[in-house]
Amino acid sequence: MNYIDYLVIVSYIIGFLLLGRLFKDNKDSKDYFLGGKSFGWFPLSISTIATQLSAISFISAPAFVGLKEGGGMMWLTYEFAVPLAMLFLMVFLVPPMYKSGIVSVYAYLEKRFSSSTRVLVSAVFQVSRAFGTSVMVYTVALILTSVMDVPLWQTILIIGAVTLIYSYEGGMKAVVYGDMIQMFILFLGIIICLFAGVHYLGGWEEFITNIDRKRLTAVNFSSMGFQKGDEFGFWPMLIGGFFLYASYYGTDQSQVQRLFSAQDMKTVKTTLLFNGLLRFPITFVYCVMGLVIGTLAMTQTSFLQSIPADKPDLMIPIFIRDYLPHGVIGILLVAIFSAAMSSLSSAINSLSAASVEDFFNRNKDLPNEKYMAYSKYAALFWGTVCIVLAFFVGDIAKTVIEAINKIGSVFYGPILATFIAAVAVKRVNAIGANIGLLAGVAVNVYLWLFVPEIFWFWWNAVGAVVTLVVGLLASLVIGENDPAKEQYLLEKSWDFDWPKVILLLVFFVLIVLVSVNVPNIF
Repeated sequence: MNYIDYLVIVSYIIGFLLLGRLFKDNKDSKDYFLGGKSFGWFPLSISTIATQLSAISFISAPAFVGLKEGGGMMWLTYEFAVPLAMLFLMVFLVPPMYKSGIVSVYAYLEKRFSSSTRVLVSAVFQVSRAFGTSVMVYTVALILTSVMDVPLWQTILIIGAVTLIYSYEGGMKAVVYGDMIQMFILFLGIIICLFAGVHYLGGWEEFITNIDRKRLTAVNFSSMGFQKGDEFGFWPMLIGGFFLYASYYGTDQSQVQRLFSAQDMKTVKTTLLFNGLLRFPITFVYCVMGLVIGTLAMTQTSFLQSIPADKPDLMIPIFIRDYLPHGVIGILLVAIFSAAMSSLSSAINSLSAASVEDFFNRNKDLPNEKYMAYSKYAALFWGTVCIVLAFFVGDIAKTVIEAINKIGSVFYGPILATFIAAVAVKRVNAIGANIGLLAGVAVNVYLWLFVPEIFWFWWNAVGAVVTLVVGLLASLVIGENDPAKEQYLLEKSWDFDWPKVILLLVFFVLIVLVSVNVPNIF
């Protein structure tokens, strides 16, 4: 790196600090946490995708596809369930929650069940999201430090402090519009790496000639995920992935808060539609980028030797450092910063929203001035927590990342099932819902500890089914339903927006066909 690269990075940081100042005038909770419910589908869609297209996606996914042992284009199977999950949320889960006018998604559980259900699920979200975000910050900082002449502690502080300042000042508007800018920078970075990799290989034909054909297999219909090491099969990735994505996009505050920020229900549905359509093409592009740069590493000994054998995730940062011109290096490092900051800003805003709404303002009795003060304090608190935790995850981060994914799958299915019961299962009451939730989590923990041969993607589905069945049975045996709570059930006439539904179904079939035919495409 030289002064040009540092100038690019400093300009980027100053720009985002100014972004927070631009949106600092937030009058109330709807302004600070929901952007005044003024967003259209385009900024919300790009913001949602930007949070998913994280620094780990930009760095780890291409390394998995192009270099890691046992990797390849099977990464595409992570995307199969996304269109179906978006369809489910569009038609079934999100409309009643959006219409209830809530800020925290967990408030719906209190309306339908009880305060204990709301507090329990919100607390799980806050602890897991803060811990997972700190691991992400540490991991990205560690990767950046390995290719920059900047100490690890300074990298963590830069990512954390800049994100905290603009999130603290600008609220949801700064988060969404910041995500849009970061998304475009990150995708530009992917395209630059892709074309630069093809250039250094000597052209597309050289890439096709030298590619490792074993890495082109994307879909395995025979793997069911019931044996140790038996992963990425079509059915576990589709079924488990459906429950995972439906829960993440439909019940996780960091994602649903964007949908609640939409100006109307039509905007919500369009946002879900475009999230279902845009994720796969973007994932496909960065997977191809991984194939190209992985092939370059295999054909150029010096490049391969510069990547530590135990740290294949350094493939992209080292390629940026050693193969790209100054100025472009700065832009690409900014892309990595952007991805990390996008994930962190979403976490800060959603954590503060959940804290204030679910713990301090459950009875809606806080004066507006005090509400805004609590909101700012909560944003400052959670931002600081995420930054401080990033200093302490240390060398255990590699194993923690895997653990975080598994922890998510322990809870995603049971939480989704609790919301499904709240929206559509009239006979489930508060006591039954709580018992079902605990039972679903307990079964998933048992699978984790004592049945390791079952692929963790399945936990999302198993936990959901157990939660629904136990919750219904417990409700029939214990307690009575509160008729006043039934007003929050889904209306009998579901709103099937048929053009969007058909488009998502067709797109699902299309991405499966494309993935199956990857070996024929290259």
